[in-house]
Amino acid sequence: MDLYQHVRTVVSILLGFSLTRLVSAAPQLAQAERKRVYWVHLVWCLFMFFYAIGFWWWEFHLINVPRWTFPLYVFVTVYGVLIYFLCALLSPTDLSHYEGYKEYFFSRRKWFFGAMAVMVVVDAYDTYMKGLEHFHALGLTYPLRTGFVLLLSLLAIKVRNERFHAAFAVFALLAESLFLLRGFFTLA
Repeated sequence: MDLYQHVRTVVSILLGFSLTRLVSAAPQLAQAERKRVYWVHLVWCLFMFFYAIGFWWWEFHLINVPRWTFPLYVFVTVYGVLIYFLCALLSPTDLSHYEGYKEYFFSRRKWFFGAMAVMVVVDAYDTYMKGLEHFHALGLTYPLRTGFVLLLSLLAIKVRNERFHAAFAVFALLAESLFLLRGFFTLA
């Protein structure tokens, strides 16, 4: 097994944990009879689902990295851990201290959007790491999506306004969906 295969295996395990966490939380939503579901929280769950599978898909480009080093390996692993962390924040195992998912979501918004901001910066570096040609191939949608999600994440740490959070969640999901659809059918 070459080093790239090893890195890909570790990333796959982390992303498998991330998706398992999100998917296993879905039945809990149906079973949480006394806990109110919050649609904005669900939109962020869907966003993270698409983000995780998108990251998994795009990491195939790491095959083009000419030389793997331990710091680079740690970097890619930390990126996977960030995705897991965000998925775990969205899928709590205990809501007994909250009336529902809305209260839980807002109580964790600083952690969630702080980690989201870090993840966006890490994603930008990950894209840079794959080369300038790869960055240009992503088109204008990538830097616009990245810049807006970073800016709005930083604002979301401070802002508690429900309309702002609803608009941000819908925007992020649409932006991620369009970004993935644009490049979904190719590895170029």
